[in-house]
Amino acid sequence: MRTIRFRDETGIARNGELVEGTIEAGNRTYDVESVETLPPCEPTKVVCQAGGYMDHREESGFEDLPERPELFLKGPNCVSGHDDAIELPPGKDLVEFEAEFGIVIGTQCRDVDADDAMAYVEGFTCVNDISNRDDQAEERNWVRGKAFDGSLPIGPVIATPDEVPDDATLQLRHNGEVKQETTREMMIFSVPELVADVSRLITLEPGDVIATGTPYGPDALSDGDVVEVEFEGVGTLRNHVTSR
Repeated sequence: MRTIRFRDETGIARNGELVEGTIEAGNRTYDVESVETLPPCEPTKVVCQAGGYMDHREESGFEDLPERPELFLKGPNCVSGHDDAIELPPGKDLVEFEAEFGIVIGTQCRDVDADDAMAYVEGFTCVNDISNRDDQAEERNWVRGKAFDGSLPIGPVIATPDEVPDDATLQLRHNGEVKQETTREMMIFSVPELVADVSRLITLEPGDVIATGTPYGPDALSDGDVVEVEFEGVGTLRNHVTSR
């Protein structure tokens, strides 16, 4: 199942199931191209993993293998949806895309074991962790570099785990050119391991998102760019870039 949030013709936010381009919501159907797509969930927090892939760690100058996931937070203010604009922070020279797998929590999750972790997962979504490198390099907590408004497009849907192959491919296209590509199998920590680790530190609520980190290849964004994150089994998250 692929669930979607959208705004209907009256402006009301609704939930539905996306089936081959048609949204089924109650006793009505909607053409997905004719409605405003909203972020597929409303997280109270987004827990992000830094350096979740060895190839990205190496290009960032870190060759060590972490003993546990390295984490940081983004707030609800960061979340935007499919087709929303990515606004570049004013006065910044280097703002980059980061394609990531997104894990969406379905049930309150605290102190769980990896063997049980998938029971708390509603599904998966696409994530683009927009990163302001100018400020990120100067801060230890990455608030200015990572947590600015609209810096986390997610969507367009949540796909239940049965829809997503274990070797699902993640691909990012920048103005139509493939810039990043990986699979879940390339992650340093598996999805269950990551959920379990976070749950020992932070109580996860329904709708919260864990962003699993980006592979090799983040690159700079410019006004007018179009960036697409495609997650096999989920769909394609598309955003255009504007200057604020």
